[in-house]
Amino acid sequence: MRSGVLAQKIGMTRLFTEAGEHVPVTVLRLGNCQVVGHRTKEKNGYVALQLGAGVRKVQRSTKAERGNFAVAKVEPKRKLAEFRVDDDALIPVGAEITADHFMVGQYVDVTGTSTGKGWAGGMKRWNFAGLRASHGVSISHRSIGGTGGRQDPGKTFKGKKMSGHLGVDRVTTLNLKVVQTDVERGLILVEGAVPGVKGGWITVRDAVKKKLPAGVPKPGKFRLSDAAADVAAASKDKNEETAPAEKGGA
Repeated sequence: MRSGVLAQKIGMTRLFTEAGEHVPVTVLRLGNCQVVGHRTKEKNGYVALQLGAGVRKVQRSTKAERGNFAVAKVEPKRKLAEFRVDDDALIPVGAEITADHFMVGQYVDVTGTSTGKGWAGGMKRWNFAGLRASHGVSISHRSIGGTGGRQDPGKTFKGKKMSGHLGVDRVTTLNLKVVQTDVERGLILVEGAVPGVKGGWITVRDAVKKKLPAGVPKPGKFRLSDAAADVAAASKDKNEETAPAEKGGA
């Protein structure tokens, strides 16, 4: 299991194939997506990567957050997320994941927060048919009808589909195809629509219902900065120093 990425939705456009057919795509941008921390079985009980993306002012970060970013030697991030990975899929702290982490043609699952639409009626929220357009119905054509108040047992059950708040829900769209990637600009183009508004933050990871194509980089595609290389070297030296002591203690 590989790590996913944190991306920002830029908007939608279309690409043309060699046959002249157009493919609607959503443009996703990796805003300096870096590894901020590791979660290990020894310390946390599970294995995961903590990623950060975007830019955040230092004064708007808590003291604890500033300490974590300082240990990782990365700038304060606007958005954080964790991705469960296998033991051999850990990426060094401080590494920046690039757009070619995903291959063209592979499928991904995208999770985001759907667009908020305020208070909506039953027809818009639940696709109700509404009442008849004639034969005695007046004024209440878009009402939802009876809710069970005059039937046995004479009450409206909790959870009944009625009008209410629509949107701002966590939505996952499965099996979106990666059409194109741009490493220099950090762009990933996926076929179809992605939940959320323009500028919203979403998570992208390998599709769980599709097999990974051959040649996918493992544990992923990333670049190491000088600070990240120093952190990785220090972590490696620390592990080498503690390994003999643990072995002798056993």
